[in-house]
Amino acid sequence: MKQITITHARQNNLKNISVAIPKNKIVVFTGVSGSGKSSLVFETIGAEAQRQFNETQGSFLRNRLQHIGVPDVEKIENLNVPIIINQKRLGGSARSTVGTATDVYASLRLLFSRMGKPFVGYSNVFSFNNPVGMCPACEGLGFVQTVNVDALIDRGKSLNEGAIRFPTFQPGGWRLTRYTLSGYFDNDKPLKDYSAEELEMLLHAPEHKPKRPHREWGKTVKYEGVIPRIEKAFLKKESRENITRKEALKHVIITRSCPACNGKRLNEEVLSCKIRGMDIADCARLSADELLAFVASLDAGAYGTIVAELKKKLQHMIDIGLQYLTLDRRTDTLSGGESQRIKMVKNLGNNLTDLLYIFDEPSIGLHPKDLQHIAAIIRRIRDKGNSVLMVEHDPDLIRIADWVIDMGPLSGKHGGEIVYEGTFEGLKHSTGKTGQYFAQQPRARYSRRRADGYLEIKNAHLHNLKNVSVKIPRKVLTVVTGVAGSGKSTLINKVLPTIYPEVTIIDQSLSAMGVRSNLLTYLGLSDDLRGRFAKANHVSARLFSRNSEGGCENCRGTGVERIDLAFMDDIEQPCEVCGGSGFKPEVLQYHYRGRNILQVMDMTVEEAMAFLPDELYAGAFEMLCRLGLSYLSLGQRLDSFSGGERQRLKLTRELQHRNKIIVLDEPSTGLHPSDTQLLLDFMDALVDQGNTLIVIEHNLDVITHGDWIIDIGPGAGKYGGEVLFEGTVEEMLKRGETATGEGVRRHLGMERKI
Repeated sequence: MKQITITHARQNNLKNISVAIPKNKIVVFTGVSGSGKSSLVFETIGAEAQRQFNETQGSFLRNRLQHIGVPDVEKIENLNVPIIINQKRLGGSARSTVGTATDVYASLRLLFSRMGKPFVGYSNVFSFNNPVGMCPACEGLGFVQTVNVDALIDRGKSLNEGAIRFPTFQPGGWRLTRYTLSGYFDNDKPLKDYSAEELEMLLHAPEHKPKRPHREWGKTVKYEGVIPRIEKAFLKKESRENITRKEALKHVIITRSCPACNGKRLNEEVLSCKIRGMDIADCARLSADELLAFVASLDAGAYGTIVAELKKKLQHMIDIGLQYLTLDRRTDTLSGGESQRIKMVKNLGNNLTDLLYIFDEPSIGLHPKDLQHIAAIIRRIRDKGNSVLMVEHDPDLIRIADWVIDMGPLSGKHGGEIVYEGTFEGLKHSTGKTGQYFAQQPRARYSRRRADGYLEIKNAHLHNLKNVSVKIPRKVLTVVTGVAGSGKSTLINKVLPTIYPEVTIIDQSLSAMGVRSNLLTYLGLSDDLRGRFAKANHVSARLFSRNSEGGCENCRGTGVERIDLAFMDDIEQPCEVCGGSGFKPEVLQYHYRGRNILQVMDMTVEEAMAFLPDELYAGAFEMLCRLGLSYLSLGQRLDSFSGGERQRLKLTRELQHRNKIIVLDEPSTGLHPSDTQLLLDFMDALVDQGNTLIVIEHNLDVITHGDWIIDIGPGAGKYGGEVLFEGTVEEMLKRGETATGEGVRRHLGMERKI
């Protein structure tokens, strides 16, 4: 049997692992969070396969590919060329859409260039990213942005007092000197006292050389009004500064659909080309299943090959559960699960074989019904002659494995070993936490809490909701279910807060995610820790901050050096001066209780509980352990946390409260079944304290634990938006004739075809 052979892998917490992985099989890696699955699959096998493949490229291309370090492993033999499909959000600019990311739009452009009437040019003119085809007014973006003058300036203040409310235009900001040194203004006069000419000069003047500027004015520097300057720097291009000023821009910019093209992105001539009365933008506004129906109805004639290719790509989108997405949907609005499935669609069309596909929890965000589609697609990839490695927690996807490798036994330093390797049938008899889960028959919760009043929603019709009226019981655990795109999040995250503004929504985002935010800063404990180091060493506490005196000057305390590759993704590598610590090397000579600041920041929560046992730390650390996050390190960057980890981190702040309405959006994301039990215990504690808990969820263990279930559907997009079922698990088993009801019956071993 062909095998990928790994000898002595030591990456992160891996304990000198040697393992043989069968090729041309579906191999699923299981284990609790932090057990070493990703260290083995992504950071060892995937990284080495990608690195070796990159080495085969020419030097020009190789220098522009991401630089991947050599993993800590003695050797890996028989690797294939990898296709790594992870949960990293697609992101992209306003110019990247579902259509462009899946290549469906490329096929649609080709179709319009051949079948469209009148003929306006070849396929490239139908691209909104091409100057020939784009709308000249919005440059192909579909929207125009203008500066809201009233939000931008404070007329009661002078320039020196901060009248311009935008970063770098404030006192001390470098951009403000372009106005205070221009010679045009009394810098201490409030803007409300400016003449019309002065205000016009400040806000709208075109670029020119000032006549009598201050002596410090640069010889070649030109003057320009504040509004055209902001438009040039932030609105006319997808600049890096635009991204970093996103929050500030939000407050001063008005965005509206482009009046010239009505948001269609293309110029008048291109939009005049139609097929059966539809221009290409009309087609891009259809959901994938609607577009497939339109394309299938065409009399293709000589263009049958193009139509067949387009139908195949759209069918892939539908098979993978993305039938509700429109081609014009921006990729930066997609969830991690949707992004991963988009990447899968792109790879489904290729005819390459003997590749190594690596998936990171493809079950994320999917209803049990949709999982059957994913399972079929993964089998199809294997059957084409490829090898599939999959990190997964979902029982339904673990069951399709030809071979299972279970990591553990626990997280962090207590993990990093192989607990079991073999068939799925054998997994049930193994001693690890995964085996223990499969050895038990899941059970529903039949003794439930009673409602203490209701939250009422009447005739909700936002997005795809079809005049939905629903009563959500107070002070119990309500689970809202339904296929992806059915309207669950619209109902609970969008409509409910408009009626009950006191709702607390805990989703999977973190507001302050960046290279400078870590677990300790989020918990509000970093100042105390710095104070302890300062007191023990009789030096300033600022020395123990990467953002202050202690920060490495080369990388400015981030620990990484970024290499800007212009049109390609930036690459990050550890700073050469501080070795990735972010601290000046001399700071590491100071100790507190025998450890330097970096050693403490590298401790896991579990290790830190013993090192910092006093009450200030114990409360937060115990909460993290209760949520299964004991393996996180204190200095771990927040932007490296998974969505599920972020959400549980936010949850640590909620247990102290009572009489709140709390919404959790898919809290089981990324959780091993044994950690899901920890989450259920935590949720029970929230409800027992008198809170109303509403959970949007696909996980069958969570659904069957609910006191009350609301099922939305039956399908996605326009096929969803209706309440299919309201009641208890017991009632769902008796009369829940829905896809969720069928999933619950199968989960509880009471399968019955609907």
